Amino acid sequence: MKLSDFDYHLPKELIAQSPVEPRDSSRLMVVKNGIEHQLFSDIPDHFEKGDTLVLNDSRVIPAKLTGKKSTGGQIEALVVSRSDAGYECMIRGKNIREGTKLDFGELEATVLQILERPNTNRYLVDFNCNGDLPEILERIGDAPLPPYIKQKLNDKNRYQTVYSKEKGSIAAPTAGLHFTDELLEKISKKGVNIAYVTLHVSLGTFTPVKAEVIEDHIMEPEYVSIREENAEIINATKGKLIAAGTTTVKALESSCINEKIVENDGFSQLFIYPPYKFGLKIDAMITNFHLPKSTLLMLVGAFGGKERLMSAYKEAILHSYRFYSFGDAMLLFRRGN
Repeated sequence: MKLSDFDYHLPKELIAQSPVEPRDSSRLMVVKNGIEHQLFSDIPDHFEKGDTLVLNDSRVIPAKLTGKKSTGGQIEALVVSRSDAGYECMIRGKNIREGTKLDFGELEATVLQILERPNTNRYLVDFNCNGDLPEILERIGDAPLPPYIKQKLNDKNRYQTVYSKEKGSIAAPTAGLHFTDELLEKISKKGVNIAYVTLHVSLGTFTPVKAEVIEDHIMEPEYVSIREENAEIINATKGKLIAAGTTTVKALESSCINEKIVENDGFSQLFIYPPYKFGLKIDAMITNFHLPKSTLLMLVGAFGGKERLMSAYKEAILHSYRFYSFGDAMLLFRRGN
C-alpha cells in the first residue's frame, strides 16, 4: 500500500492549538452505521453493563530541555531513552558534534556520539547528574508538545490524562485527554469494567513516514506492559470491548495470543496498517483525528476501513472539527457493531 493513500488536505485553522475546557466538552464524531455529531460528554450513552473500557495509563515525562552550547548557540534537546552508555537524545541546533558541551542551567551535558538512526539529529549524551535526570526533568523540563502546536502550554497536567500513572511517554495518548474523573465514574456506574494497559509513546510519534511503500517503514520500539489482573478483566468481557486510543489498540494487539490477552512486559515494534487481521475482537475505539500519512492514521484505517475512515475525515473537515493532539474525538465502531 502506498503512503499517498493516507494523504488528505487539512486547513491550518483546524489544527487545535490549545485544549478545550472542560475536557469532555470536545466534540465527538460517532462512526457506526452512519455518522452522528455529539459531544464527548455524551460518550457514556454508548456503553452498557458488561462492556469493558481499556485505557493507556502511561504518563508523559517533561523530556524537553532548552539551553545553549558552550559557544552560545541555542539548542533544544529531547531525552528519548537511557542506556548503559548514556542517554539517547534528539537535539535541534547547529554544528552538534562529538564533544560538544551543552548547558541547560542547573544541568550540563556532553555529546558522546552521533548515532546512526533512520531519523536524523540523534545523539548519545552524558548528563552530569549522577543518575538523577528524571528528578531534574520534573523540575526544569517541559512537555514535548508536537511541532504543530505553537502556543505555550501553561498547565503541564493538561497534556496528561487524568488517569496517567506510569511515567515514560514523550507524547500523550491523546484519545484519553477528553476523559474527566466524573465521566469515568459515570461510565463505571453503568456496570462497565475499566482495565488499564501501559504503552510508552516513543519518538516515533513525531517521525514522519518517508517510505512510499508503507510496508518498508520501520517502527520505533515502544514499551508495553499489561498486568495479569487487567488481562483477566479484558478476557472476561461479556459485552463490547472499547479501546481508548491507538496506543491502547497497539498494546492489546502486541499482547494477544489465540484471541486472548496475556500478561506482557517488553517492547513492541508492531506496525498496524491495512489490511491487518486483528487478533482480539475490539468492538470500537476512541481516537483523535490524526496527521496525514501518519502511522496512527494507518492503524485507524486498518481498524475501521480506510475508505470509511477517509470519508469520515472529509465530514470532520466539512463540519470544522478540531484536529490532532488537542482536537476533537471520534468513536469508531467496527462494521457490524
